[in-house]
Amino acid sequence: MRALLAGLCCAALAAQAPKTPAPSAPETITLRDAALGAVTFNHKLHDQRTGGKCQTCHHASKPEKPETRPNQPCRDCHTKPPSAGMKTSRQAAFHNPTAQSGVCIDCHKKQPAAAGKAPLKCAECHRKEAKPVAGGRYGQPWHSTAGVHAVGFGSHGADSLP
Repeated sequence: MRALLAGLCCAALAAQAPKTPAPSAPETITLRDAALGAVTFNHKLHDQRTGGKCQTCHHASKPEKPETRPNQPCRDCHTKPPSAGMKTSRQAAFHNPTAQSGVCIDCHKKQPAAAGKAPLKCAECHRKEAKPVAGGRYGQPWHSTAGVHAVGFGSHGADSLP
């Protein structure tokens, strides 16, 4: 009887103890190793649009690479190139090579117009990062990794380069 009473008291105290909040995901996430350029997406917006259903994007643990924590980042398992035992590369975790199907693009295609237009073209998600290029007497112009001027960083007109 005494053990039962002690157990009930412990259970009552544990129920009243403040719960440790689950770690929150960042508001935005940037995937930097995509061949077409970095992809930054608003995680908070995606969370709201799925009604907080993390499993919409984060699938259950797989035997090939068991998850170490709930809803861990895709890049933890989907590496570039894929690690031994994995069937899905990082790119394929989001969409197939032609971006015609896959987790991200399938959802974007289904996005109702009332919720706002989801990007469907490669360059609407993928962005080349501007990097400095060794300049001559005119300083260091900024170019993207594709060799094209980044938006808003000058021009190659007569006013900037010979």
